Amino acid sequence: MAFPGYTQSMSSAGTLFGWAFGDIPRADEPGYMERLQEQALENARKDAAAKGVEVEPGSEDFTVVRRGHSLIDADMAVGGLIVRCMVHVQGAKAWKLHAEGPMNG
Repeated sequence: MAFPGYTQSMSSAGTLFGWAFGDIPRADEPGYMERLQEQALENARKDAAAKGVEVEPGSEDFTVVRRGHSLIDADMAVGGLIVRCMVHVQGAKAWKLHAEGPMNG
């Protein structure tokens, strides 16, 4: 949708999700959740690269979903633990990317 007087720049920001899946019983192990966060962030970086955009450094925001502890259905995760990383992305057409719902749009 275009608005009079508005132009979309080549470096406008958008958002993407990255994911990592883990096991609930391991969540209390030292470093386990940090490794899942790193995996989720790396997943977001790979998705961004595949879409021709870059992750804005320091923009990552993590959400942990445990089966039975949220309204989100965690049954898709075999171990019942999901780490979602939302990042801001920059570059050509980044403005078209919006992390919404469970997937990247």
